[in-house]
Amino acid sequence: MLALVRPVFSLFAGVSLLLLGSGLLNTLLAIRGNLEGFSDEVMGFIMSGYFVGFFVGTFLALPVIRRVGHIRAFAMFAAIGSVSVLLHDIFPTPWAWGGLRVLTGIALVVLYTVVESWLNAQTPANFRGQVFAIYMVVNLAALALAQQFLQLAPASSYLLFVLAAILVTLSLVPVTGTRFSPPEVQNVQRLGVRFLWRIAPVAVAGALLSGLAMGAFWGMSAVYAGRVGLDTAGVAAFVTSGIVGGALLQIPVGRFSDRYDRRRVLMVAAGIAVVASLFIVPASYLGGYFLYAAIALYGGLAFSIYPITVAHLIDHLDGQDILAGGSALLLLHGIGAAMGPALSGQLMTLVGANALPVYFAVMQSLLVVITVWKMHQRKAEKITGEPAHFMPMVRTTPSALEMHPDEGESEMTEQEAEAAEKEQELKRKAKQEKGVQQGAA
Repeated sequence: MLALVRPVFSLFAGVSLLLLGSGLLNTLLAIRGNLEGFSDEVMGFIMSGYFVGFFVGTFLALPVIRRVGHIRAFAMFAAIGSVSVLLHDIFPTPWAWGGLRVLTGIALVVLYTVVESWLNAQTPANFRGQVFAIYMVVNLAALALAQQFLQLAPASSYLLFVLAAILVTLSLVPVTGTRFSPPEVQNVQRLGVRFLWRIAPVAVAGALLSGLAMGAFWGMSAVYAGRVGLDTAGVAAFVTSGIVGGALLQIPVGRFSDRYDRRRVLMVAAGIAVVASLFIVPASYLGGYFLYAAIALYGGLAFSIYPITVAHLIDHLDGQDILAGGSALLLLHGIGAAMGPALSGQLMTLVGANALPVYFAVMQSLLVVITVWKMHQRKAEKITGEPAHFMPMVRTTPSALEMHPDEGESEMTEQEAEAAEKEQELKRKAKQEKGVQQGAA
């Protein structure tokens, strides 16, 4: 395991620091927005800005990296991300925060694309599943740990913004200091949504509805926690509970989907998520561990929806179409995530804070209804090729989908993998020697 992680340790370190900073900022804005007197509707639109930027950045990332290279692109957008973090404290107005959230989303998707495409290139094909799983654990651990930084200083001060900016800036150190050469940038092809709906409609519905639900979770859960009376430590514990629940239940639920019809597993998972989300309402009055347990159960099931939809789609695609199909699902998920905070924020303004868990329940209920409808239409579903394998996923980019073990799945032996790794090392050394010779000339 150590030999597997060592070549990509700098990338894991960089993305950990990046997620610590961005995870802290996301929850900090919800608390600070409450102190500034922003309504739930306004906070919803502000938080949607991040996912709008993330969506736009998906199209910008590869052309930018192709033009200036991985390291320069990472350095440039880490600087932009760090500055945007600090500007939130300097200009605490809704319009400024909305624009800065868009800018932050664009910067972070470029940074994630740099790390994930590089990570994919550094990993032998038959180890991608293991590295992908480690990468997801790193994501969830960093996001959960970031919430605890909220207790280091009052949200009204500038110190937490400075800390978030420092963490984003520090992510430059391991990535730009790596001795490994960056990979060549590959084009990401896409498949049409109509085609995907024709072959796997449940996957399309699941990706969109999961985006609507998870966008609201990431954007508005901290706002909700503050509205029901939790202090800063309580808000941090609430968000952390949802993330930890997602980390603990994703794999068991996903492995269950590998053994049975994924549509049935989606239906059951979404159905239990409806119950868990509605239990959040009375738990908000009971408070304490009841509330944390409710959001943990909901998070554990809600986090599993999107990766199951990806595996369900892969069941119906040929190997050469997996990356394109996964990229199309990711864009649908991103569209939903961009709309989720704005929609839930408006509902919270109209009805009250507990409109958020009800919103969660509605999104999951729609998925149950669509799944039952499509299962009734298709009694027996034909799976193309070998069934896919479930892998945990959080927020990712098209580049990370290349690390999914079913994408370009290889039957390489251990000896062949070692030979491929040695060949990559020889190519890196040759490239470095060529650079030295050109520098000497």
